[in-house]
Amino acid sequence: MAKFNRKSGKKVGAINTASLPDIVFMLLFFFMTVTVLREVELMINVVLPDATEGRELENKSNASFIYIGVPIEPLQASFGTEPLIQLNDAFREVEDIFEFITQEREARDEAAQSRMVVSLKIDQDTQMGIVTDVKQALRRANALRIMYANTPVDRITLD
Repeated sequence: MAKFNRKSGKKVGAINTASLPDIVFMLLFFFMTVTVLREVELMINVVLPDATEGRELENKSNASFIYIGVPIEPLQASFGTEPLIQLNDAFREVEDIFEFITQEREARDEAAQSRMVVSLKIDQDTQMGIVTDVKQALRRANALRIMYANTPVDRITLD
């Protein structure tokens, strides 16, 4: 019969960490590419209205957003409590919408320009006067594809 010998004093080899920086940078690159950063910081309160019908925006990269609502609490001392228009990160007037749409179109390639959609995110308590003014300005800018953002309602309850 064979005799089994125990080898005492056998040491475990060191772990090779030469590829560790490669793995860390690969993970860092992955998370940098898949993370979507918020492009616009909202300076207004927007509570979207409820809707029973609607479609989801297929491609948000083709959308430009216009926000309409009352400024947030810290900004109300400076800007008041009337609904304002927010384009990107600044409050603007109705007259600035034409320039905003022109800049948004120029930022896209030619194929995406024809598919550009303007999404209006309007607070549910906003009066229609400012909304009509914005729609007229969009018409002058030839931005005819408009979507109204809303909150979907799962079921309809009749009172």
